Amino acid sequence: MSTQPASGQQQGDILLQVRNLKMYFPIVKGAFGAVKGYVRAADDINFDIRFGETVGLVGESGCGKTTVGRCIVRAYKPTGGQMLYYGSNDGQVVDLAELSEDQVRPYRRDIRMIFQDPYSSLNPRMPVFENVGEGLLNLTDIRGKDLEERVKDAIVRVGLRPEYIRRFPHAFSGGERQRIVIARALVTNPRLVVCDEAVAALDVSIRAQVLNLLENLRNDLNLTYLFVSHDLSVVRYICDRVVVMYVGKMVESAPVNDLFARPLHPYTEALMSSVPIQNPRQRNRGARIRLEGEVADPSNPPTGCYFHPRCRYAQERCRVEQPVLREVAPNRMVACHFAEELDLQGAIQA
Repeated sequence: MSTQPASGQQQGDILLQVRNLKMYFPIVKGAFGAVKGYVRAADDINFDIRFGETVGLVGESGCGKTTVGRCIVRAYKPTGGQMLYYGSNDGQVVDLAELSEDQVRPYRRDIRMIFQDPYSSLNPRMPVFENVGEGLLNLTDIRGKDLEERVKDAIVRVGLRPEYIRRFPHAFSGGERQRIVIARALVTNPRLVVCDEAVAALDVSIRAQVLNLLENLRNDLNLTYLFVSHDLSVVRYICDRVVVMYVGKMVESAPVNDLFARPLHPYTEALMSSVPIQNPRQRNRGARIRLEGEVADPSNPPTGCYFHPRCRYAQERCRVEQPVLREVAPNRMVACHFAEELDLQGAIQA
């Protein structure tokens, strides 16, 4: 199994551009199904994914990060915006957001997803061979012996034995099941893999093994990852760049080391204060920032900056004027009126 970049594509070239991505879910009420409003799960999301890198997408539960990932794999058709894919073999730039279900089908081989729960994402009535090979059956003309060899190759790639393809999911541990889920994503030779909380359901003892596996696969197969996670310790370990979301909005984007050393948005600072500190001598250096109140309702967000009801730096401008996502330094984007004035605390180094 090998993955080659599209024609002319080099390490660091843009693979996917997300521009003004929106995903609104209608709120339907009444006997006649009248639309009373919308849940703005993703609202004006903008970021790039470069070939060969891992981009982290982080935020609290309900912030919309999983919705963005599912839009990219076209499990959802976005309400608006663009998803410009540069990985096409014919060298053409394709807007995945505007394609019909039939038109997007060829690109499902290139863009795959690893789901969070290894128990519910595998069909318990199908052996590993059928679970892993289903993508090839649906998206390619590979059949027979070639199909079996591709499935075995994928299983071996993730550290399992080829004879396991005849077993059923119930015969495996949680960590082994997640390896099977990873094999299912890899079997079509993708270029971009969306990892939706790929290690969140795993025991701590095997989480590092799966993260190391993902990193090795990225290097061996020239993969690119969008890594959706709420665990900043994991993001710090595996990601090159990080996008921070809050209530469907993108609030900050930066290289991972810059973000952890000096966040520019107060919400990011609060997230950083929650990162566990392994070194006991460092644990009293920074006070934990405990956010007051609840996460805003994406169907009825507050005026101005969505974060202002919970922000300890909020001023009157924040209550009435929504901040624009802007570039404040090379490769650093932030949506905060006072980003240049605030001196925020990063994560304590272990």
